[in-house]
Amino acid sequence: MNSEKSDNPHYLHPTVENLSQAIFTVNRHAKTAPNPKFLYKLKQAALQKLIKEGKAKKVGLHFSSNPKFSQQQSDVLVVCGDYSFHLPPSKEDFAKLPHLGKLNEHIRNPRSSLSLNQAKKLLISFTGLKEIDKFSTHQKRQYEKPVFKKLGESYF
Repeated sequence: MNSEKSDNPHYLHPTVENLSQAIFTVNRHAKTAPNPKFLYKLKQAALQKLIKEGKAKKVGLHFSSNPKFSQQQSDVLVVCGDYSFHLPPSKEDFAKLPHLGKLNEHIRNPRSSLSLNQAKKLLISFTGLKEIDKFSTHQKRQYEKPVFKKLGESYF
């Protein structure tokens, strides 16, 4: 199986640089996706695994630029390779990480030419998550003709 992957020129190896580009691509597409839930879950799972392996690092907390319900909210800044990302904080993050204040809008991630399909395949193989096809889980209900009883008849 590994020989197939190494023979395929389109297969990306799960290096820190490739994984961070894939997370960046997935995150960028999730912002405009009609159903972004799986993409954000994929991003979070990949970053958590990279942090656990020591390939990414939690740097500190930033004030969120888009807080929910107009209340102040913080996000965890995670650096992975040349890219930086934000994740929702845990209770331990508030105790352990320094607060960096407001996000610097002038710092940008480098461009990535990775396609969404390649990025998803790489992150799915790295994390082990499976994408659930939303069309296969919802079975279409068979159309049933309405039954009209004559006036005075019982419906039971």
